[in-house]
This record gives sequence, C-alpha cells and structure tokens, in this order.
Amino acid sequence: MKKKQKNYLDLIPKRAAEITYEEGEDGLLVLLVENTGMFNRIAQKLFGRPKYTKIHMDKYGSFLWPLIDGKRTVMELARLQKEAFGEEVEPLYPRIVKYIQIVESYHFIRFE
Repeated sequence: MKKKQKNYLDLIPKRAAEITYEEGEDGLLVLLVENTGMFNRIAQKLFGRPKYTKIHMDKYGSFLWPLIDGKRTVMELARLQKEAFGEEVEPLYPRIVKYIQIVESYHFIRFE
C-alpha cells in the first residue's frame, strides 16, 4: 500500500511555541530548545549540562524562520526567499522543502 505524500508547497507551517530564538553575534538566528524532563534536569544538576540546546541557523534559515507564522504557505515563503536572494537559492523548491522537512522532523514546526 502506497503512503500518501504531502505537497509541502501547499502546507502552512507554524513555529512551535516552545522554541524561542535570538540573534547571534554574526546576525544569524540561534534557536533555543529547552532541555526538559527528569533526565535532563538530573544531567543539568550533576553534569552541568545546559538548560537550552542552541541550534545555529544559516543565512537562509535565519531569513525564513521569522516568516514561518502560521499564515504563509511554503510556496509563499519560497517566493519571499527568491525575492530576497535571487538565483543564489536555486534550486529553490527542493531546497525549501528539505528545510521544512528537517525542522518538522525535529518538531520545531507543525502544519496548520
């Protein structure tokens, strides 16, 4: 039985509420993912593990992340990225779909 494939370009992504972000010294975004749960608290106390995991975005991810608002489709995000970066982001659609798939796999976004 075939698994139904998603048409990512028509989907509307929304950032997960628990993921915050800040701008790094280089002007690129850093996502802050809180390490929660009993094992993480123990590791934080005993081994000095950080409370937040930092995920450093590249310039394309830093551009897209604030635009993921639960209102724009992936197609609209791609258009905005193309306007901002031009030919530099080609191949545009495979690249942006892969980005969306990756951040979805880590539960950083969900779809409306």
